[in-house]
Amino acid sequence: MSSPADFFQGRSVLITGGLGFIGSNLARRLVACGAKIVLVDSLVPEYGGNLFNITDIADSVKVNISDVRDRYSLKYLVQGQDFIFNLAGQTSHLDSMEDPETDLAINCAAQLSILETCRKHCPGVKLVFASTRQIYGKPNYLPVDEEHPLNPVDVNGINKMAAEFYHTLYSNVHGLKACVLRLTNTIGPRMRVRDARQTFVGMWIRQLLEGRPIEVWEGQQLRDFTYVEDVVDAMLAAALSEEGNGRVFNLGGDPPISLRDLAAMMIDLNGAGTFNVRIFPAERKKIDIGDYYSDFKRIRTALAWEPHTPLREALVCTLEYYRANIQHYV
Repeated sequence: MSSPADFFQGRSVLITGGLGFIGSNLARRLVACGAKIVLVDSLVPEYGGNLFNITDIADSVKVNISDVRDRYSLKYLVQGQDFIFNLAGQTSHLDSMEDPETDLAINCAAQLSILETCRKHCPGVKLVFASTRQIYGKPNYLPVDEEHPLNPVDVNGINKMAAEFYHTLYSNVHGLKACVLRLTNTIGPRMRVRDARQTFVGMWIRQLLEGRPIEVWEGQQLRDFTYVEDVVDAMLAAALSEEGNGRVFNLGGDPPISLRDLAAMMIDLNGAGTFNVRIFPAERKKIDIGDYYSDFKRIRTALAWEPHTPLREALVCTLEYYRANIQHYV
């Protein structure tokens, strides 16, 4: 397999959700590789896009403020692209239950529109789609591998599951090269900390830096976490390899940790803070999945990927970033 620096030099790359958490970190890496990058983002306040995320690379990328629900702009944007990293989405599980039609439009219908537009106007493109571990629902066994039954517990999971199937269908039936990555809890610089719409860890970061107690709901649940730079590594590996076409891969992180222990670790690394244990709010308890951590042997075997950043290191880097930049995210 070629190195990303060699492979992406001069290649045309489109990143949907490119001003968001993962998209902006991916863009930064691709800039270093010499790619020609277009970032598409709606900048809808609820969805995490932030122009500050690309301040240091703004002169090296093109930004198109557009919504993936706009099929007419998509037709223009996909043409001539070598790669599309399809990261745009509505990430809040609670929002998906309160406004299911918007979640359907963004996480399902728009994904089909992207694929159909690529089939018609850019059939040689390679797509990497960011899915979620939420589609598994409450695990029947741990760690969860890709053979685990899919049983989403919320509207967001159902729509992301459908979008996955669209990507693999278009790859296996229409020959449109697409790979799906099921992300677990991704953390790192540039994640949303304004609220818990993207990740509860972001809200915990904000609470720590503002001197407020972390709110831990129950706390015994086990989770795994992937540092954003490791996620970027996985996305580049998926783009580089033909082995992933038409396939689905879990990402993950070793080892799993309880939410109570995670809160204690973050307080220790911050040098100050407290946490309070609360019962789950009723509306969230109904869609909580309990313990979850991934088996990611499939991607390790097929794409030679595994996470390299220890959780403590990931949290230190994240805390340092927000100490310097919190004003741009709240």
